[in-house]
Amino acid sequence: MAAESGAGTQAVERAMSLLACFTDEHSELRVTELCAQTGLGQSTVSRMMSTLDRLGYVVPDARTGLYRLGPAAVTLGSVALNSSSLFRAARPIAQSLAHATDLGVNLAEFRDDRLFYLCNFEGARSPKSFTMAGRTAPLHATGMGKAVLAEQPAAYVRAYFDRGFAHAYTPHTITEPAAMEAVLAEIRSRGYATEVEELAFGRACLAAPIRTRGGQVVAALSLSGPLSDLDLDQPGRQRELALTVIEAADELSVALGFTVAFAAQPRVPLSSQEQPG
Repeated sequence: MAAESGAGTQAVERAMSLLACFTDEHSELRVTELCAQTGLGQSTVSRMMSTLDRLGYVVPDARTGLYRLGPAAVTLGSVALNSSSLFRAARPIAQSLAHATDLGVNLAEFRDDRLFYLCNFEGARSPKSFTMAGRTAPLHATGMGKAVLAEQPAAYVRAYFDRGFAHAYTPHTITEPAAMEAVLAEIRSRGYATEVEELAFGRACLAAPIRTRGGQVVAALSLSGPLSDLDLDQPGRQRELALTVIEAADELSVALGFTVAFAAQPRVPLSSQEQPG
């Protein structure tokens, strides 16, 4: 029985390692590529991929020999999303916000030292041909990530940098702990975070934290889009967008059970302080 249990566990681990090879960057893979990534033998990979194909978790292309994820994987992903109370509460709020602003709206939760995207909706001025759900992003280089970091203990923020997570994605990415501490203090003061070309050139966002019943920040909501469409240098524009995203994030926090009075009183900068960062 123990031997059978061990063999079954090994088979599951191998199957999961094969499915984990499929990413946005590598959405279609050959058996040889799967062998190289997992270290498994070709006969083992071929056999397991045939089983996964039969079960609907992968789909082969008869002409090219490439595999991609199949409908059963989509079903599992949809079930996982729909079982999240955060996703269910946020979906109508995020959808309405995207429609009202014509900008992109993203929801991501704080998980394993990164952001994990649960959903995104695109306004008319920030269309995408793909979904962000399931993707991850760094905390230090995103508005949502900084909104989360601002509510973490100082020891956690220091450890985040000490562990080498703060990679530079553009020349604007904050990679020094002292600089980040100053930015996080400002975020706590005004109630929202900004990101201007810190993760990708030509993009910007404003984000606000989402709290649970006990007040813990577990996620963030953002308004994002091309830098030219957010137009944060225009007088009053940053304040307007900040109020909008804070109000939506507070609405979501209340839906999750957060009831502290200041949740409905967003802190925003004065006109003279409206500098993205």
